[in-house]
Amino acid sequence: MKWNSLEEEQCSVARTVAVIGDRWTLLVLRDCFLRVRRFENFQARLGVTRHVLADRLNKLVRYGVLRRVQYQTRPKRHEYILTQKGLDLHPIIMAIVHWGDVHMVDERGRPRLHEHKLCGKMFDPVMTCSQCGKALSPRGVHVHLGPSANETGQAPSSSTSPTRAAHGARE
Repeated sequence: MKWNSLEEEQCSVARTVAVIGDRWTLLVLRDCFLRVRRFENFQARLGVTRHVLADRLNKLVRYGVLRRVQYQTRPKRHEYILTQKGLDLHPIIMAIVHWGDVHMVDERGRPRLHEHKLCGKMFDPVMTCSQCGKALSPRGVHVHLGPSANETGQAPSSSTSPTRAAHGARE
């Protein structure tokens, strides 16, 4: 497996890591969910170099996670807005938050609390089964090969592109 070609792997984890798998990208996404939108605000909050930040924002735009929207003409400036594809990363960010809240807090407790707007209660993010609604745990999940994997769990040798194969379409 080569780092610069993870998006071509027949593995959803590898393909996702190709998009969000570095610390700056994850922190940019965290800030997006905290409603940060402007380059200068990202840079001030993260302390990252302009070059690295521009690279991560451009990558997220290229993958369709963010869209770039001009908000000023002179000088020309843009905001970065989460697309639906980006909003769909919320469970991943919340899972990372939960892990950090459980395993990385000090005696002062959690750095942020999350309130569910619908019920007004503070909550812990949990994963549940989309079919029965019960809580999920690693020991309670069995993984089966999907339509784009062969017996070894690798991609079948065909002309199917990874993106199309992920959606079950054949070329």
